Amino acid sequence: MKRPQFKHRWQRILIIVVPCVLLGLVLLVSGAGKLPGQAEFADVLLGSFWTPTIATLISHVLPWVEVVLGAVLILGVFPRLAATLSLPLLAGFMANNIWAISQGMEQFPDCGCFGILEEIFGSLSPLQALGMDIVLILFAVTVIVLHPAPFLSFQSWFRKRKGESSK
Repeated sequence: MKRPQFKHRWQRILIIVVPCVLLGLVLLVSGAGKLPGQAEFADVLLGSFWTPTIATLISHVLPWVEVVLGAVLILGVFPRLAATLSLPLLAGFMANNIWAISQGMEQFPDCGCFGILEEIFGSLSPLQALGMDIVLILFAVTVIVLHPAPFLSFQSWFRKRKGESSK
């Protein structure tokens, strides 16, 4: 499949870099917010359908996966691979939010998506988090489909490519 060629740098920035950076920022911030409070995050998971063993495993692994994927996406290193790896993660978030919505908004008033950072920025309801997950999946698909570099490209988005105009 032929990768899209952009006539102007601003087209590439709008179509590729913005979704890549926004997806990366959300993953980085949500993972970083869960790292200091992994025990609290495990408690949130235990309130849903997870077993204690799975909740503990998820609370220790998931924040690191989010931080790594977010950093890789922001830096533009292997962006298509990182966006592809974020799809199952985002699908899991969507499934958890759909389950929380089906159990009733009174039982799950917030999603716990951003860990301790929710104290600063506020929390999202499962419905709001589901909407955000849908947007993030659209960002990931945009990066996967439209990014001009090969799938395992190591070239960062902030480096100027050969023959690229700076218009």
